Amino acid sequence: MKSIMSYLFLSEVICCVLFALLSSFALASDPSPVQDFCVAITDPKAAVFVNGKFCKDPMKATADDFFLSGLNIPGDTSNPVMSNVTAANVAQIPGLNTLGISMVRIDYAPYGINAPHTHPRATEILVVLEGTLYVGFVTSNLNPGNKLFTKILHKGDVFVFPIGLIHFQFNVGKTNAVAIAALSSQNPGVITIANALFGSTPPINDDVLSKVFQIDKKLSIMSYLFLGEAVFVLLALLSSFSLASDPSPVQDFCVAINDPKAAVFVNGKFCKDPMKATADDFFLSGLNRPGNTSNPVMSNVTAANVAQIPGLNTLGISLVRIDYAPYGLNAPHTHPRATEILVVLEGTLYVGFVTSNLNPGNKLFTKILQKGDVFVFPIGLIHFQFNVGKTNAVAIGALSSQNPGVITIANALFGSTPPINDDVLAKAFQIDNKLVDYLQSRF
Repeated sequence: MKSIMSYLFLSEVICCVLFALLSSFALASDPSPVQDFCVAITDPKAAVFVNGKFCKDPMKATADDFFLSGLNIPGDTSNPVMSNVTAANVAQIPGLNTLGISMVRIDYAPYGINAPHTHPRATEILVVLEGTLYVGFVTSNLNPGNKLFTKILHKGDVFVFPIGLIHFQFNVGKTNAVAIAALSSQNPGVITIANALFGSTPPINDDVLSKVFQIDKKLSIMSYLFLGEAVFVLLALLSSFSLASDPSPVQDFCVAINDPKAAVFVNGKFCKDPMKATADDFFLSGLNRPGNTSNPVMSNVTAANVAQIPGLNTLGISLVRIDYAPYGLNAPHTHPRATEILVVLEGTLYVGFVTSNLNPGNKLFTKILQKGDVFVFPIGLIHFQFNVGKTNAVAIGALSSQNPGVITIANALFGSTPPINDDVLAKAFQIDNKLVDYLQSRF
């Protein structure tokens, strides 16, 4: 324990210098947009208009711009569908602007449903925290035409709903259910199918709807809503219209496989024949199980990315579960290809990120997070989480890439193979070569 505490103390000194030197090198190339972040504001004075929002003066940005509390509070499910979605998107967290990710908490009463809907701008990855859900999505009209993928999810299970496809979740249990979902857009949009078709303002012409569903114009909306077969017809007919324009890529999904035979190479992976795809390609179990924190930094990251869920290929999102022992640290690191949005499930975390060298140069944004709190770490910036409590802590992080990459700063600099020349590191950190040798021996 003494060596661990010595390491943590020494790392504070090193990381402060390291943050200043390396923040601007977190990306191999400029992302779009080319600033660290663009905190959304409604006042156009002295602001820049980016991605549909005005940017706050970065010198006036604070940690609260990247923070939201309350995702531990159950939503009100006393409504006809007996479910509730609590959003954590750019409307609630202005710092999410331009960063391409958001999060929701979904509460389901017994037999509650998150009714069939689409997100026109986002893929969704969902993890069940409590209860049992029957979930599914339907492909577009093209091959395999209007195929339904379904799965029963239990606590800790993960499922992916590809961008723009009609999907749903239904609580088949006798107790309340809770899920956390991440979406690959700061503002993914929601089109609830029944509401859009039968509750539009002004209403869609009766002749149009009766022709589409081959039903009598006198059939009431409520009667329709209870016709299960008609609902599945609706899913089949409308899946291909869920996007206003083609996303990139232009297929529903590309399940990753290693066998190149009769496959297409997309985003670094071969695509499985879509006729052979199954619900298991979009599924992962086990995110309810604690990770092993018996290591020098006393934390553990359990990934749910394209390596574990092949259906994530091309869909631009992933999840992680992070476990922290008391005083455990998710050491300073970057994700070169992803923004991260994190929600605390248990415990108390001290978190932060440091901006790049440009204005405001190497500014540290920090916050103490409690259960239910949400925080955003912008793409490519050095960030960390530290359990300041005396009990274990758990968090779920969502990242805006199927394979976000991780660069743990201390390991990369002092544990590379072959090692970086002592003179380079001594000069960079203004330290003695012997201290460089000692640090390298630690990694």
